[in-house]
This record gives sequence, structure tokens and C-alpha cells, in this order.
Amino acid sequence: MKKLLLFALLALASCGSPAPAPKLEDADPALWVVKDADTTIYLFGTVHALKPGLSWFDEAVEQAFDRSDSLVLELVLPPEQELQALVMELGTAQDMPPLSRQIPADEAAKLRAALESAGQSGDSLDGLEPWLAAVMLANLPAQNAGYDAKDGAEAVLTAAARAAGKPVTGLETAREQFGYFDRLSMPAQRALLIETLDGMPDSARTLDQIVARWRVGDADGIAKLLNEDLAKAPELANALLLTRNRHWADWIAGRMKQPGTVFIAVGAGHLAGGQSVLAELAKRGFKVTRVTY
Repeated sequence: MKKLLLFALLALASCGSPAPAPKLEDADPALWVVKDADTTIYLFGTVHALKPGLSWFDEAVEQAFDRSDSLVLELVLPPEQELQALVMELGTAQDMPPLSRQIPADEAAKLRAALESAGQSGDSLDGLEPWLAAVMLANLPAQNAGYDAKDGAEAVLTAAARAAGKPVTGLETAREQFGYFDRLSMPAQRALLIETLDGMPDSARTLDQIVARWRVGDADGIAKLLNEDLAKAPELANALLLTRNRHWADWIAGRMKQPGTVFIAVGAGHLAGGQSVLAELAKRGFKVTRVTY
């Protein structure tokens, strides 16, 4: 489940301007295309938070982006005040017992230690629903390891689109994306929190593994990392990946009826494996081609 959560980090990430950084290391992430006589849709798998210094927005990826009329992301975040209000609405509950009383004592000790090591009080997340606490905790090791949403693919693409005057839209709203978490059953939310706490010592290394595969366009490798968790957490996998993959494939199928060129960028986990957006498009009769470069 911790890998699934890493793929969902965009829920609390910023899509602001990327931090300036030298292009030091080459990366060639996977890129796909679906097209007919008058419509072309590029599908690019992203990592929402990256370390600076990767040269990936070039070659075929940049060329496809330049040819596109618009950029479509998982979502475009609302203004900060609106986002905070939404988080408070969906991620907090006044009548909920403290998190430390919702999980076993040994896990509560891990929660307290994780927060104190981040300079926060051990009860600072009390009042949050377990899903939101899990998302916030999952961010800590990645941030400590140098990963930042401002260096992530969405931030780079959004800045490029705005500079070029391309419209930027989302497949989902923030309410819809938070809602996938919020609608998880309470047992699933608590299990997610426990898995996050147990996985925190290794989560930065896990993200390193994901990025290593992403850099070389190894979608199968990403799928293997992800599939390990799919069977363990069917409710979470269905909410965060499978249902959304089907919805997005339906959106793409509808968009193929209109002329133009679109660059779609979603988390790499959604474009990997037998139940991915690509697989869903194939079920709908579309031919998805990998762009070689």
C-alpha cells in the first residue's frame, strides 16, 4: 500500500513553478500516443516529486508537448485558501478519537516518533482522518531525501504550458481526488496509516526505485513494483488506481471524437500494468503506440 500512496502524492503536492536546476543526468521516460485522422493524444507518465538535475523534458517528450494544443493533468489545484478549506472539510473529523487510539500501541509509538523527528508534537495530527495523516506522513521521507513537487514533472510541464499560452486542465477536480481517499472505509484508512508508518524507513528508497525505472522508460518495472501492492490492498487499489484508470480511458475515448492534439500527463503508475489506462484504451478498441526515442 505504501507504493500506491507514493503514486498518489499529488494530492498534497504543489504544481508551482519548478526550481531552477542544471540538467545533469539524462532521463528518457516512457511516452505513448493514440491517434486517428484528425486527433492525436500523447500519454506521458510522470513522477509527481523529483530531485533536481534530471534532463527529461527534451527529445520526443518536448517535441510531443510542442505539437500539442493543450496540457491535461490529473488535476489543476485550486487556490491555496480553497484547497485548505477542502482539506479541512474532507480530512478532519471533530468526533474522531486521537490517531494514537485508533491504531495499535506500537504503531502509535512510531507515529509519535515520526512527528517528533520532523520537529512536530507527537499529537499534531490528531483530528485528521487516518487517510490524510497517512498522506502527510508519506511526504516526510521523500522531502528529507530531496524530492520536491516543484521539481516534479507536473510543475515543469505546467510552467512550460503557461509560458507557451497553452490551456491547462484536469481530468479530476481536487474534491474528486481527495474524495477517493475520504470514501475509503475506516478499516482501510487505518490500515493505510499503519502501512505508511511501517514503510517510512524504506519509502525514500522505494521512490528511488520508482524513479530509476521511470528514468529509463521501464513501464513493466514500475508495474511490478505496483502489482506487489495491488493484491494486498484491493479497496485502496480500486479507489486510487483502477476506477480512475477506467474513468480516464473513457475521457480519452470521448476526446478522440474531437480534432486536435493533446498532451496528457498522469502518474506513471496509471500507465503501467494490465489494468492501466493503456490497457483500458485497448479494451475500447484504441491502438496505443509507444513513442521510440
